[in-house]
Amino acid sequence: MSKDVFKVLEELEEHIQGCRRVPMTDKVLVSEETLLDYIDQLRSLLPEELRQAKLLVKDREHLIEDARVDVERLLAEANQRIEGMIRESEVVKRAEDAAQEVVVQSRRTAYEIKNNATRYADDLMSNLETNLEQNLALIRSGREELDQLKRDRAVNG
Repeated sequence: MSKDVFKVLEELEEHIQGCRRVPMTDKVLVSEETLLDYIDQLRSLLPEELRQAKLLVKDREHLIEDARVDVERLLAEANQRIEGMIRESEVVKRAEDAAQEVVVQSRRTAYEIKNNATRYADDLMSNLETNLEQNLALIRSGREELDQLKRDRAVNG
């Protein structure tokens, strides 16, 4: 079973705690050979630990980059959708404005047609009235002439 750095450090700590103390100091006597053996074990384990740590960092960086790419893609899609909605909204607004303008223009045209039709009808009736009055005057004049002729015949006759 392979050891890890922390296990070797723990063993070293236990070994140091079990060593003889130098009287009247906080120092201990450690065998140079034992200490060097622990250092060698740590040296042999550290490259593996570092390699694993580097792999973890690389994996983490890769995950972060993938997440960044996904976020950028999602933001781009969201922006495209928003722009599409804005364009649709602008199209709808322009269509509503155009429809409103058509309604206003139609009302204006209907009002003008109604006014023109009323004026035309009034002009026709005015002309008809004038013609009727002239014809009535002619009829009255003609009747007066006929009455005059009747009276002249009755006196002459």
